[in-house]
Amino acid sequence: MVSPSSQPVDLLLAGGRVMDPCNGIDAVADVAIRNGHIAQVGPDLACQSAGEVRDARGLLVVPGLIDLHTHVYHKATSYGVDPDAVALRSCVTTMVDAGSAGAGNFAGLRDFVMSSALTRLLAYLNISFPGIYAFERGVMAGEAADRVLLSVDHCREVARLHPGTIVGIKVRLGGAVSGDVGIEALDRAIQAAAPLGLPVMTHIGRPRPGYAEILDRLRPGDVLTHCFRPAPNAPVDEDGHVLPALWAARARGVLFDIAHGMGAFGFESAQAALDDGFAPDIISSDVHSLSVNGPAHDLLHTMSKLLACGVQLTDVIRMATVGPARALRRQDLGHLGQGAPADVSLLRVAEVPLAFIDAVGVRRQGVSLLRPAGLVRAGRWFDPAPRPWEDLNLPVAAPVRK
Repeated sequence: MVSPSSQPVDLLLAGGRVMDPCNGIDAVADVAIRNGHIAQVGPDLACQSAGEVRDARGLLVVPGLIDLHTHVYHKATSYGVDPDAVALRSCVTTMVDAGSAGAGNFAGLRDFVMSSALTRLLAYLNISFPGIYAFERGVMAGEAADRVLLSVDHCREVARLHPGTIVGIKVRLGGAVSGDVGIEALDRAIQAAAPLGLPVMTHIGRPRPGYAEILDRLRPGDVLTHCFRPAPNAPVDEDGHVLPALWAARARGVLFDIAHGMGAFGFESAQAALDDGFAPDIISSDVHSLSVNGPAHDLLHTMSKLLACGVQLTDVIRMATVGPARALRRQDLGHLGQGAPADVSLLRVAEVPLAFIDAVGVRRQGVSLLRPAGLVRAGRWFDPAPRPWEDLNLPVAAPVRK
């Protein structure tokens, strides 16, 4: 039998700090890629047989980042962004659309966006038949505020026809988004999801319903997105203590996701929850047309904000790899184990002062900034796209041999 190290490989990422929380790896090592999959991870792998070698010294080499909450129904919705453009500047290999489409228009997302993207695209299907159809400054209509649109049967049937692509059911709750329908929209989302064994992702907005009322209905594996939103409906009480409902929900397996967006991440809420011992399971960006130029920007920028809150680098990487892979129930993603898809993100940790801004305008000084240095998607190398708002010119992983 020929050992993996003696077989030719297509691409070798050489000498980087490999951080793979799923497999307990944090060491200087090489990553060998063959036929679109991880062939081997280890020190000083032979490079003579590699078709291409990239010098990763001084870089962080991690499993392909997964952005669990995005909006990429590009050009068909007012707030959809081009998934590949965002992925290349943030080193994201998997993006999950969080309810842009419902049963009535999912086919368009599938055929016109998913089918042509280089990035792996998955989706939560909105319980509302038309999805999020009016989301723009000055034009906002709540898709969950009309019971006529909340068809359990239509939602369930479309989700049933797309196993693996539709990963769950999405519902937005709070204020005008769900209006007088309120918590009933979540009940309908669960009714659609349960017979298919799918999780629900629920957005939490301004009350009503309240934080505890929403959490009390969620099941193991369901995702509460916008978990560190600012008041009102913050995760902490007036004294800065985490609400009992969060602890109870976590104990039964509910997952908590950042989903920064344009209005759903507050430094005050985040720091209070973290100080009280409650960390998120997942970091996502909620990138869309109203957040892509700030305050969220993208997943890397949002991850850097968690570093500014004192979350350790290993945990931040875990929350953008292992955490979302768990929510997606994808054991093949979020790690660099042998045979896994060759999705790899190469990052540079830049020690530079930068003022981060949350969704309500609060500024926090940070000193660690995650920057893109290269992206491997299904074994194929991509140079990262520029990030002009950070105004830094840092090198990418240079080719040693191509």
